[in-house]
Amino acid sequence: MYNALRNFINSKTGSEIDDSEFQFVEAAFTPRVIKKKQFLSHEGSICQYMAFIVKGAMRQYVIDDRGVEHIVRFGIENWWISDRESFSMLTPSKYNIDAFEDTELLVTTKEKITLLKDQSPLFFKMAHVLDENNFIAAQNRIEANISFTAEEKFQQLMKLYPEFVRRFPQNMLASYLGLTPETLSRIRKQMLFR
Repeated sequence: MYNALRNFINSKTGSEIDDSEFQFVEAAFTPRVIKKKQFLSHEGSICQYMAFIVKGAMRQYVIDDRGVEHIVRFGIENWWISDRESFSMLTPSKYNIDAFEDTELLVTTKEKITLLKDQSPLFFKMAHVLDENNFIAAQNRIEANISFTAEEKFQQLMKLYPEFVRRFPQNMLASYLGLTPETLSRIRKQMLFR
């Protein structure tokens, strides 16, 4: 399990983390298996973990007052998942995070991450790269939500995250894009006949 995380750190930093430095990383993470439909974190509780997905798929979502689910994030292999606000600020989460498939994770806590950033320069560098990438992705998602048509949103999803389109059902993709399942179905049919 730890090799996936080691390879991820190497790929994001452009450097090879040595064995002595990686010992700090291993010590900060605990393997965990979450079965399909089990939760990593619940709405209303403080999100205790930052998780690296080794195998499987997860989703982060909120349920509104009408009982409608709104997916804000998917996670698959080599992705990180957590409620960053709750995890960082130690405040109750607005989100649920559960497994869409049986999922193998490496989990860590806020305290261990803070210590690890001091102990491992390459982990610190990787975290910085991830923060930059997350900010850019959030900006792009905001732009898409306020200025893209439904078709453009789906086209961008297919271009940036084709694995999501293959792995998650249409109703979840629609929720993630802020569309109704019927609208997404219509868009997909139109695209097939072009």
